[in-house]
Formats: sequence, structure tokens, C-alpha cells
Amino acid sequence: MKIEDFDLGTLFYSATGQHWRCTDVGKRSILAIELSEGLDEAWTVGPPYVVPEVPFDEIGIASAFRSAEESIRSAIESANRDDHPGYPVQAVLAMMKAGFSEETNRYPRCLLFRVDRVNAEGEILHPFAAASAGDTWSIQVYLPFAQRYEWVLEADFIRMRPCTEVDMRSRARRT
Repeated sequence: MKIEDFDLGTLFYSATGQHWRCTDVGKRSILAIELSEGLDEAWTVGPPYVVPEVPFDEIGIASAFRSAEESIRSAIESANRDDHPGYPVQAVLAMMKAGFSEETNRYPRCLLFRVDRVNAEGEILHPFAAASAGDTWSIQVYLPFAQRYEWVLEADFIRMRPCTEVDMRSRARRT
């Protein structure tokens, strides 16, 4: 979905299958309340709301859908036009294990893991874990085209620009 698809009261589903109702629309984000199964409608009356209003930024909005069918259709369309090489099963398992480690769970800026970055050579870096050495954090990344792992200092990683579809397409052409 896009920000212009939302009005107050718009019902939608998140990528995790949760059902939501939009409660506020901004320029780049929305607020919504979760409509949990079995939750009495009285809990969702507002504003003010007695259940938490959750912000959805550009990334959250892009992974919102009006229905399960729309979600599936979007995934198929994306797979057909996407230049991303995907992740081998072993890489997914390794990233999950490291991503749920005690050390990564202590990392204070976990939103950093939401956005892939591009290094100076045009390589795509997918962040998934963190480790500290004193006051310094390093970010573990997976390079999907090169199919390898690297550690990057957090300060260096955050200075890299976010990955775009153009970057992904450009990197795919080099393969």
C-alpha cells in the first residue's frame, strides 16, 4: 500500500497477518490500532484509544495489504520483477540464529536492521546481527550477490546510503 491509500478507518493487514485500523494519517506515516481476534469492539473506540496506536513508517506501509489475496499477488509480482537473488536456506538459518542471539538483542538501535545499504563498490549489504567491543558496535551483514558474510563497523555502515531498486538492478547486471 501507499500513504495515499489510507484514510481514517482504513482496514488493512500487516505482513505478519495482523489486522489493523488506521487512526491517523500523516505525510509519511500512519497510526493504527490492532484489531485482535476476540477483542470486544468497545476497546477500539476512540480517540483517545485505550489500546496502543502503533506507527507505520514508509517500510511498514509498503508491507501493508487490504487482504491476504493482495499480499500473495504482490509477493508474486515482486518475485517476477525483483532483481534480488534471494537467500539460500543456510544463509537464512545463519542470519536467524545470529539475529536472535543475546548480543544482538542488546543492540540499542535495532531499526538499523530494516534497511539494506550499498557500499562504495555497489555491493548490497543486508544487516542482521550486531556485536560490541567496548563502546563500539559492529554490524554483521550478508552480501546476497556475493553470498558471503562480513562485519562492518556500525559508524561505517550507517554512513553508507540505503539500497534502492536501482542499486539492486545495477548489482544484478554485474553478476
